[in-house]
Amino acid sequence: NTKFWPDQPATFRSALDRYSGAVKDVSDSLLATMAKNLGLKREAIADKCIRGMQKVRINYYPPCAQAEKVVGLSPHSDANLLTLVLQVNHVQGLQIKRNGSWLPVKPVSGAFVVNIGDMFEVLTNGRYRSIEHRAVVHPKEERLSIAAFQFPNIDTMIGPLKEMTGHEDDAYKTLDLESFMKIFFATKLEGKNFLEQMKLN
Repeated sequence: NTKFWPDQPATFRSALDRYSGAVKDVSDSLLATMAKNLGLKREAIADKCIRGMQKVRINYYPPCAQAEKVVGLSPHSDANLLTLVLQVNHVQGLQIKRNGSWLPVKPVSGAFVVNIGDMFEVLTNGRYRSIEHRAVVHPKEERLSIAAFQFPNIDTMIGPLKEMTGHEDDAYKTLDLESFMKIFFATKLEGKNFLEQMKLN
């Protein structure tokens, strides 16, 4: 509901509304391509986002002289399907965890970083893995990013798609979206510990 958005500068609401719609189109296209990559119909996952939700967070990380003592955002994975992150300026700060080490994600002008979320991992029965990531601050420069979190519609059941489990056991529980989110928000933001609660074995 745009009436709750800041009204200064005067163009903010209309610009963010256009940006949000364009990012949703990119997300739907990615979901269709990823479904096809899994051998599913292109609409198998994207259709769950019809009347879905999107949350946009604009992040500002000020410089900090003692940057090594501060974490901009604790290590975690996102609850949603996909997160499209635009790293607005050249300052590096986003890191992903791979093989136990933190790797920096270098900003590329005009490009999105796409994070797989926990819901996507569950729907694909673990074929796609959500990514643990964190944000760190820079000692001398500010950092800006815009994250758009893509969620399915409220009626979606979050569990392994039947098309994914024809010849294998479900690795995750199936929950309605509201229950899934309640458990997520009741869990401490720490690595991928939320997904451990969703695993069946």
